[in-house]
Amino acid sequence: MATRPVDYNTDTELSSVNAILAAIGTAPITELDFANPEVALAHGLLLECSIDVQAEGWVFNTENQYPFPPNADNEIYIPRNITRLDISDGQVYRDCDVVKRGDRLYNKLDHTFKFPNTLYCDVNWLFDFEDLPIVFQRYITYKAAGRAAAQLMMDKEQVQLLVSQESFARASCMEYECNQGDYTFFGTPPGTVYQSYQPYRTLAR
Repeated sequence: MATRPVDYNTDTELSSVNAILAAIGTAPITELDFANPEVALAHGLLLECSIDVQAEGWVFNTENQYPFPPNADNEIYIPRNITRLDISDGQVYRDCDVVKRGDRLYNKLDHTFKFPNTLYCDVNWLFDFEDLPIVFQRYITYKAAGRAAAQLMMDKEQVQLLVSQESFARASCMEYECNQGDYTFFGTPPGTVYQSYQPYRTLAR
C-alpha cells in the first residue's frame, strides 16, 4: 500500500505538541489525546501562541485592499479567521472609521452598521497551524514550549535555553519577512513599479 511521502517543509500539530512535551520532560505521543491534561495544555499553548504571532501581522497573512461587499441588508459580516482589519488608506481618506462589533463592521463616524458600497480593507488573516510557513511554525512551537516550561518546570536553565531558541526562531521569521515583503525605503506601495537610480546609465549617455 502506498504511503504519503513525508513533507519536510512543514510541521504538524502532533510534531509540535511532541516538541513542547519534550521541553517539559514528557514522553512523546502518537496521537492528540485531549483527555491527557499535559497534551491538552501543550496543544492549547500551541494554538494560543499561533494566534499571538499571527495577530502581529506578517507578509504571509496580510492582504491590502481586500473587498468586503455588503449583503442584501447593507451589512458586512466579518469572517471568523480575521485577527485585524482597517479601511485601506484610512489615514488619508477619513470619511469612514470602521471597527469590529460582534461579527459585523460598524462605522463609528455615521454610527451605523449599514454600508451602501463595497469597502476595501487591509486584513490580517488567521490560518491553521499546518498552513503556516515553516519558520513561523518553528517560532510558534518554541514560544509555546517556553511558556509550558515556565508554567510547569522550576529549571531556570531549561527555560532560558528555550527563550534563546525562541529568539533565534523569531530572527528567522524577520529574515523571511524582509525577503518576502520586498519592502523599500520609500514605502513604494504594492502593485506599482519603482526603478532606483542606476549609475551605469550615466556612463551610457
